[in-house]
Amino acid sequence: MSEKQQEEKLRATNHYLYYPDEKNVPPYLAYGFRPIFLLLAPYIVISMVLWGLVWSGTLSIPFMQDVLTWHVYEMLYGLITAGVLAFLATGLPELFPGLVPLVGKRLKYVVMLWLAGRVSFWLIDITGIYLTAFLNLAMLGWIIWFAKDAVLDKLQRHASIGYTAVALFIIEVWFFASQAGFVQTTGLDILKVALGAIVVIVLLALRRVNMEAINELMEDKGIDDVFISRPPKTNLAIFMVIIFTTVEFLYPQNSALAWLGFGAGTAILGITSEYKLKDEFILNQPYVIYLASIYVLFSIGYVLMAWDLLNPDINGINHFRHFITSGGIGLSYIVVMLIISWVHTGRKLTSNIYTHLMVFLIILATFMRGLIPFFDEYTSELYLYSSLIWSLPFVIYMVQFSKFLVNERADGIKG
Repeated sequence: MSEKQQEEKLRATNHYLYYPDEKNVPPYLAYGFRPIFLLLAPYIVISMVLWGLVWSGTLSIPFMQDVLTWHVYEMLYGLITAGVLAFLATGLPELFPGLVPLVGKRLKYVVMLWLAGRVSFWLIDITGIYLTAFLNLAMLGWIIWFAKDAVLDKLQRHASIGYTAVALFIIEVWFFASQAGFVQTTGLDILKVALGAIVVIVLLALRRVNMEAINELMEDKGIDDVFISRPPKTNLAIFMVIIFTTVEFLYPQNSALAWLGFGAGTAILGITSEYKLKDEFILNQPYVIYLASIYVLFSIGYVLMAWDLLNPDINGINHFRHFITSGGIGLSYIVVMLIISWVHTGRKLTSNIYTHLMVFLIILATFMRGLIPFFDEYTSELYLYSSLIWSLPFVIYMVQFSKFLVNERADGIKG
């Protein structure tokens, strides 16, 4: 084994010093991201099919007579809890040596809790809102408990992720209280606040993903430079998103909201300037393009919503919001799944025709869905085809990457 290979293996095993001594752990339960990714991709595809049947009237699920609100809830909270769990269960043992990785039986029980939450959601008209609330809040609460080391860290290096997860929990409690009739705020208004918090947690996660993925990529390519994602640009973008979200909730018709939307969009787009390194050109690297596209889609969403607020003839703000949800958040799911599936199964970060296609399809579907206000005569077709195209990357992921998740790491290391 060469000296470089020895260094790579040592770096990869640093966070396995406290790997649990549990016997007969199957590969698909050997690390936190494995079962989540194995289930999240097919669940997204199945969900899109089920929603298509619900919206077409083929499947009768009244969702407490408020189908739209519950659709938004599930596409936000149902998916983000899985994404956050996979990210934290994979990243925290690296960031905080001594934190015992989540594997084996413990991991299986947590995944079962997430699955129970999804089943209770689809059966909410039978099992009732309180069971759904309990299971879903328990899932997010468990994630916060797992991440407590980040919150309690004296240096507060990654505490912002923990605090945002707590905010998401409080907002979810607020949402269920609204749906159960305990508070008067509408569920959709609360979910707009939740969307702002989800954008914040995605921006926080991406800063860390950028650091790992791009430096891994540059090392593999022999690029003699270091990528550093500095906090100020991300912090400015987060500040603008929080201000926009707050004002939208309190004063949704105020014209000042438009200018805040432009500010949020430009602040998020400004993060992409970090990819311009002093000595090396990396903007032609596929994963840099993938990650930058997330920020671009977020930016387009906020800018188009701002434009809508200043133009009374459009009335398409909720369509434009899909650049944030289907676009930025959806693309962040698939890109992070790709990066983790390569790197944390002991493989080189690789791009190919399949990874290009997955990213392209998410972007294409987002434009088809988000620009519906400009193509009224094709509304039904765009609803249908954008949903199908948005689902395809997750089908490709299942076909191409499932084998990585159910087999041991390629380099023979645990996890």
